[in-house]
Amino acid sequence: MEVLIVVIIAIVVIALATAVAPKLGIAGPLILLLIGGAVSLLPFVEVPEINPEWILVGVLPPLLYSAAVALPAIEFRRDFGPIAGLSFLLVILSSLVLGVFFIAVIPGIHPAIAVALGAILSPTDAVATSIVKRLGVSRRVVTMLEGESLLNDATALVLLRTMIASVAVATTVAGDTTVGVGFLPAFAWGVLVAVVVGAIIGFLNLRLRALIKNSAANTAVGFVVPFIAYIPTEELGGSGLVAAVVAGIVTGQGAARWFTPEQRRSDEHNWQTIELVLEGAVFLVMGLELSDIVTQNVQDHNGLGTGLGIAAGALAIIIAVRAGYVSLLVWLQSRRARGRQRSRLEAMSARIDEIAAGGAVRSGAAAERGTDAAASRDDAARPTASRRRRRNRRNEVSLDTPRAQRRLSSMRERVSRAMSDLDYYQASPLGWKHGAIIVWAGMRGVVTLAAAQTLPRDDTSDRALLVFIAFAVAVGSLMLQGFTLPWLVSVLRLERSGDDSLDRAEQSALDDELRDAAVAALSSPALRRRDGTEFSDDLVEVVGSRMVDPPDETDTLPTRDLLELRLAMIEAMRTRLNQLSSGGGYSTPALRHALAELDADQLSLELRLDDED
Repeated sequence: MEVLIVVIIAIVVIALATAVAPKLGIAGPLILLLIGGAVSLLPFVEVPEINPEWILVGVLPPLLYSAAVALPAIEFRRDFGPIAGLSFLLVILSSLVLGVFFIAVIPGIHPAIAVALGAILSPTDAVATSIVKRLGVSRRVVTMLEGESLLNDATALVLLRTMIASVAVATTVAGDTTVGVGFLPAFAWGVLVAVVVGAIIGFLNLRLRALIKNSAANTAVGFVVPFIAYIPTEELGGSGLVAAVVAGIVTGQGAARWFTPEQRRSDEHNWQTIELVLEGAVFLVMGLELSDIVTQNVQDHNGLGTGLGIAAGALAIIIAVRAGYVSLLVWLQSRRARGRQRSRLEAMSARIDEIAAGGAVRSGAAAERGTDAAASRDDAARPTASRRRRRNRRNEVSLDTPRAQRRLSSMRERVSRAMSDLDYYQASPLGWKHGAIIVWAGMRGVVTLAAAQTLPRDDTSDRALLVFIAFAVAVGSLMLQGFTLPWLVSVLRLERSGDDSLDRAEQSALDDELRDAAVAALSSPALRRRDGTEFSDDLVEVVGSRMVDPPDETDTLPTRDLLELRLAMIEAMRTRLNQLSSGGGYSTPALRHALAELDADQLSLELRLDDED
């Protein structure tokens, strides 16, 4: 009963802190951290020891899965290079530099444990993204921070586990204190297995849930997906967290095509709630445990000076390494935005149009390989111009063939996507001010706290000191950077993202495309009711003349027929929206907003149809 009361109180506190945070101008997790720390100082409060496995296995997989499902796919693809660098290269670089620092300042520490502690301190926390979003910083910066916090957790934990395993291997060889050379293959294997298993689980999740029509059963299946991806991956020696992330990305990108509107809207609200409760609980527990960790270090090290000094040095190194890496990243991205690629892309687009107008497309080397030796000998005896015409005819395929049409369409899509990407880079360039925000928003949090407690008790000397260093870095980072980030944004005078006129213009253009798709569907012979029957010509003509306005209650036409026709047009618009999603011409927020509107319209129409029955 006591545990139940504590859980109820914790959920209420998390909800209230989240509700009050916007009014106070402070991120909810920071408020929970302060509340937990204050409660831990009360003499009658006894905080039980929490097994870190509960956080690593029970909390992080659904948290990372939830973030992966909501990942902005188009922007993530465009900035995957920088995100991968922040998530992989920067984590490994920071871990190695910190490892050298810990070896120098902590006598007798095992090199692998030093690197493991560096891996614990390297990943950033998603709380930074929520703060940056609230401050209205560039959406490109937000996407990069989201992607980094999503992927670097898995990188750090794979590296941590590999280092801890190498300690056990090294200590069995005559007390050797060197890091085993097998950690690189183990790291690669852990990521590879995770990607494969996560992709398979994500695909199976889409197919299975598409077959389950009961909404409650469908939701229940969705809740266990991150754990289904995590458990077998860990058994195979891979990273379960990477698998959960991959499964979430696959599910999130396939939801628009495979799930029903009810499933999508239900998933969105359910995972937002789960994310709120789990993340808030971790920060609350972090504050509650702080008092005991401080007390233990005071007893073991005659004060906190040693731990705080090392933690301050580690935090300074983290920020310095991150600043150097981000500076290089911003410089490379600015060069990319200034690259003179548009003229080349426009020339390629014009060439594709020329080929389409000419009625033939080059088939490439395949046609040349299909010629026989006799034709080659005949060509040798012909005049040069004749041979050239014959060769050109061999290398051309009529556009009337499906293969040529598909190839031409694919070429056009690639060029269009490349031009849209270039527009994106030039419209939202990264400058030194954005780089400063990326550096300062790299706060430590949930993963650092949970991972610190997984350090082995038997093979780790001064374990309490190492855990305290991790907690001090996480708390110091959240307090120092979290509370000063709004001030930094104000000082830099960055332009706020989300310009209403630009958003409305983009949404209006997308609405026009979807409306055109609905009008085109009215003249399609494939337009049918849900039961497969055709619509009357009078009904289609009337609705077409109204430019697909929603049906009116006062309409003289049968209401049920209007509702059915509207549902058919929504399906045509959703099909067009899925096509536009892969083109890169519209941002992910605009596409998701349009999809949410279609889903809401469909649910409303289906409810009215149910009332008609």
